[in-house]
Amino acid sequence: MRIYAMKSSALLALFFTTIAQAQFLTPAANLVVDGIPPIEVALTKSVEAYTEFRPSSIVAWHPARHAMLIRTRPIGGNSAQLHLIEKPGDKPLSITDFPDAVGGASFQPKKGEYILFERGAGGNEVFRIFRMDLSTKAISAVSPDNERAASPSWSRKGDKIVFTTATIDRFNRGEGAARMAVTKLYIADPMKPDDAKLITTFDGGHWFNFRFSPNDKKLLFTEYISANESHIWQMDIASKTKTRVTPERKIGDEAVAYGAPRYTRDGKGLYVTTDRGSQYRRLIHLNLATGKETVLTGHLNFDVDDFSVSTAAKRIALLTNESGSSVLRFLDLENLKELPRPALLAGEISGLRWKSGNDDESADTVKSPELAFNLTSAKSPGEVFSYDVSSTKMLRWTNGAAAGLNPQEFVDPQLVKWKSFDGLGISGFLYQPDAKKFPGKRPVIINIHGGPEGQARPGFIARNNYMVNEMGIAILFPNVRGSSGFGKTFLAADNGFKREDSVKDIGALFDWIATQPDLDAARVLVMGGSYGGYMTLAVATTYADKIAGGISNVGISNFVTFLTNTESYRRDLRRVEYGDEREPKMRAFLDKISPLNNADKMKKPMMIVQGKNDPRVPYTESIQIVEQLKKQATPVWFLMANDEGHGFAKKNNQDFLFYAQIKFIEKTLLQ
Repeated sequence: MRIYAMKSSALLALFFTTIAQAQFLTPAANLVVDGIPPIEVALTKSVEAYTEFRPSSIVAWHPARHAMLIRTRPIGGNSAQLHLIEKPGDKPLSITDFPDAVGGASFQPKKGEYILFERGAGGNEVFRIFRMDLSTKAISAVSPDNERAASPSWSRKGDKIVFTTATIDRFNRGEGAARMAVTKLYIADPMKPDDAKLITTFDGGHWFNFRFSPNDKKLLFTEYISANESHIWQMDIASKTKTRVTPERKIGDEAVAYGAPRYTRDGKGLYVTTDRGSQYRRLIHLNLATGKETVLTGHLNFDVDDFSVSTAAKRIALLTNESGSSVLRFLDLENLKELPRPALLAGEISGLRWKSGNDDESADTVKSPELAFNLTSAKSPGEVFSYDVSSTKMLRWTNGAAAGLNPQEFVDPQLVKWKSFDGLGISGFLYQPDAKKFPGKRPVIINIHGGPEGQARPGFIARNNYMVNEMGIAILFPNVRGSSGFGKTFLAADNGFKREDSVKDIGALFDWIATQPDLDAARVLVMGGSYGGYMTLAVATTYADKIAGGISNVGISNFVTFLTNTESYRRDLRRVEYGDEREPKMRAFLDKISPLNNADKMKKPMMIVQGKNDPRVPYTESIQIVEQLKKQATPVWFLMANDEGHGFAKKNNQDFLFYAQIKFIEKTLLQ
């Protein structure tokens, strides 16, 4: 009987252990989880609807049919893939199915019998170009292995492409991780990729947006120096002669940015955006023979975010950034005067694509040119629409990105403003919970965007809606100095030795929150990703007494180690923004302001999130701050995904991160 009793006790203990384990989520093997308490399965069920958003975006029109290629996460899928939609409202037909997300893609321009697409692995951003035959689904590599391919662009005849590659440090350690980056330019027939020809090379990793001229004899491209400075070049393909199209910057001259250049149909001029002579990026016509610049949108005091030209529609579609919202406008291609525009819901528009005559290609004979675009708002994760120019009708191509929830119940943001330490006006968007459901002063999450030249816009806040709607937390997305959309002076106001001024903008925000009757200044949490991750760490050292905790996602903890270890094709671009660590005075300043060197001031709980394969902010940036916080006994939760890069792209990883964030917020902000 005694032996029987012992066996029964053992079985009973095993039974209750199994039940206990079933109540908690088991982290996947690809996740490094340190300091994060067990997550109840019940939590995963209660938030499930908020994890199922599936935004859609247009990738390309089919050249021969009224159909389009879109990018979305399939139902039950783990990453964004390519889908074909034959007509508006049709169920998307899956084209690709990979563990990792697929990026850009294009049809072969004449018949559309195959597509080219770009894909990396595990978030490493080592994108490679592939060709897929749509009838057989056979896939072939077009660009070299272990090199980062970018800027694929079709010739006007549709028989060739150009693309660039950059060498990746970790595949070439023998050359030294801190060597100068080199950009290689190739021309290739996608059907014969082995015959790809190296045209030329460029020093640095900042050459983008290659485009063929109308006669396919020249290439147009952009030299990107920083968010405040870029230049346009042209190259004769046969002679490989490169000519700078835009004026050379001389010592003492103001930096000027040019963007998104496109040839006019005759090849004698360009349409391009620039902030020359203005705080904002305007659309201009640039005469290639004389260099004369003619401003086309001088009547608009807003940035032109994007534009697309159609000879078939005889108009230019352009997007202006107006207080964060997008406004779709049209210019008549003949007289360059503004035309009536369609009425659209407030939100952010992107991905302008003309169905015919797109980007100055030969105008096809079409009865009714269409413009496709993506529209995202506070109440929509992102859907694809098209506007028929002749009938002025709007067609919705996708639907159902917020299955399981009523997006019309999501909160619209308020534009709020405050003065910073030096009197500069700062603004942001505040998402407030329902006062009837959650009366009294509400706890606040300050969510800081990346970039640093990004911009918080009044769009969809995805899973964050759970925190507003179900947890009663107000979320404020600030646009500190250095954000885009507010003019080039504001954009450059955090560069170099002015880096700490953007942190002080958050200090002023704390003071503003304290004056608001419906916000609780005693319960504030700060979070952000990338540059927003650095800002989170910096705020946690500078204003530790103002916060309950912080969540830093792929954040810079030490500018010197970051600049040393980021991939070489990005390093010079980041030095322009943050400062050159090779200069003794700047190095001393970067050391002084780096959160790692001020970690002793971090007193509140921190959550650090990282992708192991991040080429931008190496995982070591997170490891070193976590180790330091542990040494000084500051509470720290750490989550790293071994199959992710600069942020989590796979749904299963996003889900676990979301659960852990909720637990952290509950523990630090709500208890």
